[in-house]
Amino acid sequence: MSFKVVTFGEIMLRLSPPGYQRFVQASSFEATYGGGEANVAVSLANYGLDAYFVSKVPSHEIGQCAMNALRSLGVHADYILRGGERLGIYFCETGASQRPSKVIYDRAQSSISHVKPGEFDWPTILNGASWFHFTGITPALGDNVAAVTLEALKVAKSLGVKVSADLNYRKKLWSPEKANRVMTELMQYVDVAIGNEEDAEKVFGIKAGGSDVTRGQLSQEGYYEVARELVKRFGFEKVAITLRESLSASDNNWSGMLYDGQDFYTSRKYRVHIVDRVGGGDSFAGGLIYALLTDKTPQDAVEFAAAASCLKHSILGDFNLVSAFEVQALAAGDASGRVQR
Repeated sequence: MSFKVVTFGEIMLRLSPPGYQRFVQASSFEATYGGGEANVAVSLANYGLDAYFVSKVPSHEIGQCAMNALRSLGVHADYILRGGERLGIYFCETGASQRPSKVIYDRAQSSISHVKPGEFDWPTILNGASWFHFTGITPALGDNVAAVTLEALKVAKSLGVKVSADLNYRKKLWSPEKANRVMTELMQYVDVAIGNEEDAEKVFGIKAGGSDVTRGQLSQEGYYEVARELVKRFGFEKVAITLRESLSASDNNWSGMLYDGQDFYTSRKYRVHIVDRVGGGDSFAGGLIYALLTDKTPQDAVEFAAAASCLKHSILGDFNLVSAFEVQALAAGDASGRVQR
């Protein structure tokens, strides 16, 4: 079994204080790498697929470090362009109990933000691909990056490649009005839409009734209505929504739902004690893509995606370093956490 999956976006250097230290306490930072679409590519490589990450990174050693991190985990970096002045950086402070995690971005003028249409040979990149994935973060990096994303989507559609998009609204990158305008144009090429409890509201003004994410209160029926409206508006084949009930920065309830235009499928709910929640949505997307490509039933697909993301919350860094076997074991009901000997 070998499927070629292509993801497109920005990979960044992540700098984090050790443990639960605050930024103002830190005398050193731990360096790792991550970013929405890169995280998905790592998940898919771990599951045994041919995962390709497409981006642009500087030609100096820090850009090389980012590529090395991907290659060390089995992600193909053949289509990453080299050039520009800098790799984007983000600083991540891990929250605990009632203190939330905090992210500070330093990504302005990164190499990927200066890409232009025509730089990537999309017909070659997408040749033989089964799936293409991007997030709402990528077109938010600039009108030029949005144009490159549209260019990729048109080629993917012409080649019959399935397309998924994680809506991933980031208020520090663009306004809801700009996100709505740009993402609406891109959605006509998308087969599977993925979002969390807030994305559909921020990007498309579609709000789940009966929910208050700041209080950790989610209405399942409200999200059924969100999924129905997304399919009605954009004609998606499937809509997946991650459901996070934030009890505190340390403990969340986590589950997912999938709508195929006719029926709804909801995963079991996990009570997770969080080691690192960054990349949680990306790990759900990676699990869902793998499950759909390998012809799992809709119920099994959402169970696999939710289990994959549950496990990610126990792993430091952006990347979900688990195997398909480990995910399947949890999805099948082995949530004991007992030592495996």
